[in-house]
Amino acid sequence: MKYQGKTNCFLVVLILCLLALSCNKEEDISKPREDTIFYLPLIVHVLHNGEPIGKGSNLSNTRINHQITLLNNDFRRKIGTRGYNEHPDGGDSKIEFVLAKKDPNGKAIDGINRINMTLMEVEPIGYNQNHYAQYAYWNSNEYINVWLTPLPTELDCVVLGISSGPDTDLPGTEFLSIPKEGDAEGILINTVHFGESDLNCHANLGRTLTHEMGHYLGLLHTWGNGVCETNDFCEDTPAENSAVFGRNSFLGCDGEEIMISNYMNFSDDAVMNIFTNDQIKRMHYVLNNHEGRHALLSRSVIGE
Repeated sequence: MKYQGKTNCFLVVLILCLLALSCNKEEDISKPREDTIFYLPLIVHVLHNGEPIGKGSNLSNTRINHQITLLNNDFRRKIGTRGYNEHPDGGDSKIEFVLAKKDPNGKAIDGINRINMTLMEVEPIGYNQNHYAQYAYWNSNEYINVWLTPLPTELDCVVLGISSGPDTDLPGTEFLSIPKEGDAEGILINTVHFGESDLNCHANLGRTLTHEMGHYLGLLHTWGNGVCETNDFCEDTPAENSAVFGRNSFLGCDGEEIMISNYMNFSDDAVMNIFTNDQIKRMHYVLNNHEGRHALLSRSVIGE
């Protein structure tokens, strides 16, 4: 009986200690632990015109896999790659992307879904997610749908890609492309801008997907709504009131030098290399608080 009393006392003390730990100041859910990595599954829908794999719009597995490597280099600020920077406001997003290892039926896949568009008839409804979802669309709570869209050559370096955005209570959300009820969610990338290429233009190093993925996770263009006082609602991105192109920096609002290297500009791929800490916090907030984006954190389709 005496031993039992000591045990009960120990349990009471243990419970009180745990309660004390849990009553510390409210945790900022937009900031994960140092060792937390957000893993997000992708399915790449390769839309092609009947070409063999590796020819024309039917991109090779090697190029597709390399694009995912480039994406992760950028999001993780990986040392020794184009995605690394030493800017004091730059950070490692702790977000990684994994090609899905299972399809919606649980069958093993390589994360690439090839579709011969010449064998299907769909309604032409414009360059948007709903049009390409007619060819293939997987549950957006389980996969990030990425469609590779072959477009006429005259649109090379003009139409790069578009992304839907998450509807949250973050300021500026209204400036994202928010799907209406029943709309498809995902990212469209002009096939020629997926991965590195010898295309003779500003967008040939695979940064189109990095930029559009930023939108998918809640980031605005750095100029936001064009109002200096609010901009993209990230304090560590210098304010600017117009779109940013090219590779040369200039003075923005209040005479402050803009951040030409930010992924959320229209800058040349060659100079892009930074997500700022406030941009990263915004993406983490979306992953923790948006129902659909949070559901993506399930390990079921990436083999974990």
